[in-house]
Amino acid sequence: MGAKYVALLRGLVGIFMFGVQTFFISKSIGYLIRILIFYTNQDILDHEIFENFLMGMDIIDWFSFIAALILQYYLFNKGQKFIKSILNFSAWFVYIGLMIFIIMLAGENSKEIINAFKLSIRTENFASKENLVALASITGTLFAYFSIVILNIGDFSRYIKNGSENSKGNFSLLINLIIFSFASVFIVLGADIVMAKQFLEVDQLLTNPTDIIGKIDNNYLTVIAILFILVASGSTNMIANYIPTQNTLLNFFPKSFDKTNSGLLIIILGLVLGGLWLPVLSQSGTLSIIDTIGSFFGPIAGVIIADYYLIKNKEYISKDIFSDSKSAAYFYTNGWQIKGVYAMIIGFIFAASTIWNVELRFLQSFAWIVGALVSYITYYLLASK
Repeated sequence: MGAKYVALLRGLVGIFMFGVQTFFISKSIGYLIRILIFYTNQDILDHEIFENFLMGMDIIDWFSFIAALILQYYLFNKGQKFIKSILNFSAWFVYIGLMIFIIMLAGENSKEIINAFKLSIRTENFASKENLVALASITGTLFAYFSIVILNIGDFSRYIKNGSENSKGNFSLLINLIIFSFASVFIVLGADIVMAKQFLEVDQLLTNPTDIIGKIDNNYLTVIAILFILVASGSTNMIANYIPTQNTLLNFFPKSFDKTNSGLLIIILGLVLGGLWLPVLSQSGTLSIIDTIGSFFGPIAGVIIADYYLIKNKEYISKDIFSDSKSAAYFYTNGWQIKGVYAMIIGFIFAASTIWNVELRFLQSFAWIVGALVSYITYYLLASK
C-alpha cells in the first residue's frame, strides 16, 4: 500500500511533464512545418489563419501539438520490443546528429574550436576553491537532471536477463555521460566562436540548442538540429514520463486500466496540461509545486537503497513483493513501512527547503542528493534497531 501511494507521486509529476514536454516537442514539429511552407511560398505564413487564435497558439501550433500526442500514443503502445527498438534507434540517431551538428558547426573554424576546447579543460590549480565549487555545482545539476530517471530505473531493469546485464547497462550510462559532456562543451564553444566571427550580438554564452540554431543562419544546420531535438525529446518523454505514469496507473488501478486505456488517459491529460502550459501553467508558478512533489524522489531513493543494501543485505522474497497477505514479509503495518515513511518525510523536508527557503536556494541543484542522504541515514538508524 505504501509503495502504491508513493508511486502515485511519481505518476503526478510524470503526467504533468509529459504534457509540457509534448508541447515543446510539438514546437519542433511546428518549426519544420513552417520551414517547409516558407520554402514553398514565402507569403503563405502572412495570412490571418496563421496568427494566434486559441490559448497563445496558432493553427500550425495546434496541429503540431495534437500530431505529437497521437504519434506518441501510437508508438508507445506497440509493445516492449518495439519500444526497445525505438530507444536503440533514438540512441544511434542522437549520436549521428551530434556528430553532424559538430562537423557543420566547426567547418572552417576547427582550429579555433580545438584551441578553445583545450583551454576549457586546463588542469592548473584543479584543486582550487573556484574549480571545486564549479565541479560540485555541475555534479548537483546532473543529479537534478537525472533524478527522475534514476528513480524509475525499475521500469526498464525489470526486462533484463540477469544482474550482469544490468551492470553493463549502468556502466554504459557513465560512458554515454562522458561522451555527451565533451560533445556538449565542443558544441557550445563552437557556437560561441562562429557567432563571434559572424558579428552576432550574444549577451551570454548559449547552451540551449534552440537558442544556438536561432542565432546561426544555416538552414541545413537548423533542420538537422530540429530533427535531432525532436527524436531526443520524444524518447526522453517516453522514458521519463509516459512509461512511469502508465505503470503507476496500472499498479494503482489494476482492475480499471490496461495499456490501451491508460495510454489514452495519459494522452487526454497531456492535451489538457500541454494546452494550458503557455497561457496558464507557465505563468502561475506551477513548476515550483511540481519541484516540491519532486522533492520526495531523492528521499524515496535513499530509503530504497538503505533498505536493500544495508537492512536486507541484497536479499528479498520475490513472491511477497506484491502480496497483500498479512503474513507476507513486506506487509509491515497494514501495508505501510512506517519507519520508511518517517525517513522519507524527514528527507523531503530537507530537500523541499532548498526550494522554499530563500537562503537555501543556492543548494537547489543538490535537493535530490540532500533528500536521499538524509532519508538514507534516518532510515538506517530507525530500521537497524
